[in-house]
Amino acid sequence: MDNSTGSDVAPVKGDTTVERTSDRDVVVTRTVNGPARLVFKAFTEADLFRQWWVPRSYGLNLLSCEMDVRVGGEYRLVFQHEESTMAFFGTYVEVTPHSRLVWTNEESDGGVTVTTVTFSEVDGRTVVVVHDLYPSKEALDASSGSSGAMPEAFDQLDELLASLGSTTTP
Repeated sequence: MDNSTGSDVAPVKGDTTVERTSDRDVVVTRTVNGPARLVFKAFTEADLFRQWWVPRSYGLNLLSCEMDVRVGGEYRLVFQHEESTMAFFGTYVEVTPHSRLVWTNEESDGGVTVTTVTFSEVDGRTVVVVHDLYPSKEALDASSGSSGAMPEAFDQLDELLASLGSTTTP
């Protein structure tokens, strides 16, 4: 715990920070090496999204990825891990191309979590901020640590952006 700010801050590989900013909020921040328009596409086009979202080290297989990215549209991700499957699903609440996405995460019995992602381009690179607002402190405490997966996922996003020829020299 950082006593000066009253929050947990963890800098990790690739300059990703994961910060618990309150009893209900987690904010993950990362600057990726690509323009906002391509980073937004990587978040909103299923064929790109499935290439980077699931951390390789987690041993999960993304069986299906359905994304209807529009206000009121829904998404559904189904994963297999060993002999079981799990689904993550919700609804897109806000879609502002190249700058902001908001969706719900509705798979938990503990209430709906809302994820807001912002994309801010600076000199051909994009600052991505992922803010998860949980319905309660208990829901955040019980979460499976999905924000802990983000550093590796963002590393994979950087790899994808490089393969698309979008990298710039810092």
